[in-house]
Amino acid sequence: MTDTTVPALPIVPVLILSTGRCGSTMVSDLLNRHPRVLSLSEFFVPLGPEGFAWQRPDGERMWRTLSTQSAGLHAMLKDGHVVDEGLYDFDAPGARYVPGNVPPIVAVTLAHLTDDPEALYDDLEPLVRARPHMPLGDHYRALFGDLAQKFGRRVWVERSGGTLMYARKLMRLFPEARVIHVYRDGRDTAMSMSNHYNFRVLVGAMMQCRRLGIDVRRNFRAEKGSPLDVLVQQLAFRFLNVDKTAALPQLEDFARFWSDLIMIGTEAFEGLPSDRLLNVRFEDVQQAPREHLRALIRFIDPSLEDEAWLDEVAAIPRPARSKFQTLPGDVQATLTKACAPGLERLGYAL
Repeated sequence: MTDTTVPALPIVPVLILSTGRCGSTMVSDLLNRHPRVLSLSEFFVPLGPEGFAWQRPDGERMWRTLSTQSAGLHAMLKDGHVVDEGLYDFDAPGARYVPGNVPPIVAVTLAHLTDDPEALYDDLEPLVRARPHMPLGDHYRALFGDLAQKFGRRVWVERSGGTLMYARKLMRLFPEARVIHVYRDGRDTAMSMSNHYNFRVLVGAMMQCRRLGIDVRRNFRAEKGSPLDVLVQQLAFRFLNVDKTAALPQLEDFARFWSDLIMIGTEAFEGLPSDRLLNVRFEDVQQAPREHLRALIRFIDPSLEDEAWLDEVAAIPRPARSKFQTLPGDVQATLTKACAPGLERLGYAL
């Protein structure tokens, strides 16, 4: 394979889209156990606006995107706020990176694939940097093809927490993709978001932007990114106190954010035919894992059905009690009202 080749995989790509904090990380982990699936965990979201800003970059530009923290990611990591999804072992003897300089693709994506993410990162650098100017989607296809070839996988599946924010952009980059929408009751999802540092910073920053007359949700509906998006984030995080920003949102704010993401994100793929869209309700996976994981792998491609894999992964999900149900009645009512549009869209009882 030459440096400029965009390798064709036998199965079309798959995007797992979600609000985050809804069980999608577990889906990535289960798929990572499949011998023919390249599970790309937390690839796009950590890139930030840089991941969509340049429509026809060359290899040097792409490598800067993959190797340099965005302003938002750096603001969250520089003081050592590493969330549970982070897989890179900063405490390992000889570790090359600290939280404030770990490349965005190393922190989770490459560490999800191998115990030596630094070596894999070094292997990828010359391949990416040698590529010419070409469409952004082709750069990603080439990179994912390199990884699939290296690990002997037939299909790639990307899942990042919060990709409904980028649903329109991702659908434009990969118009042939199959989409798996993973979701959970928004009231429990909002409670989980409220305990997650990165989501607290994100929602708090959006609240501050609204006070300045900037509605970040407009960018969620855009099909393309631009270098201006990068500049706006750089300016915003130059002036924001990240810890104070994280302290701003209340539980109701996360509920509204969840509902907005559901409404905006699902608009991007609601017209897809049934053979290209699979809705996965996480509560159903917890209750009947074998049935729903079989449906998931068949949706990706029937040739991937593997009884040994199903035996292994079906034993992992476990039913869990809704934490929302433990809240006082008045708090439940407030949270339900804030989540109502999204809950109705997904068919949950109010």
